[in-house]
Amino acid sequence: MNDQFMQAAIDEAIIGRDEGGIPIGSVLVIDGQIVGRGHNRRVQKGSSVLHAEMDALENAGRLTAAQYGRATLYSTLSPCDMCSGAALLYQIPTIIVGENKTFQGPEKYVRSRGVSLTVLDNETCVELMNAFIAKHPELWNEDIGV
Repeated sequence: MNDQFMQAAIDEAIIGRDEGGIPIGSVLVIDGQIVGRGHNRRVQKGSSVLHAEMDALENAGRLTAAQYGRATLYSTLSPCDMCSGAALLYQIPTIIVGENKTFQGPEKYVRSRGVSLTVLDNETCVELMNAFIAKHPELWNEDIGV
């Protein structure tokens, strides 16, 4: 695990926040290189599916099964059902999560499918989400389907 990759995901989250969106960021790493970056752009793009992980996967472009099999997905927040499903679909073996205090996706299920999922309890990630949730609870509830 390399802190530079979580920092890159945090940088993406800050970009999203500064654009007026939800501060969640993600990067896809293969063989020690970032191949895709993304941040939650549901607000900015009026999208129903453009979560940070989906944006990072989209920005990585088409990859082979062998490439996904060597990938690690970093996310500042525990991936939701949709984003976890995408990681499972492409058989990404490792997910590194910044925090799961403000939201927890189906981590137990993802692990049961053989994925190594680590939660860092990164305070910067927690602070970004707590500040956003306090300021924009209605937008946060929309994002998580409440």
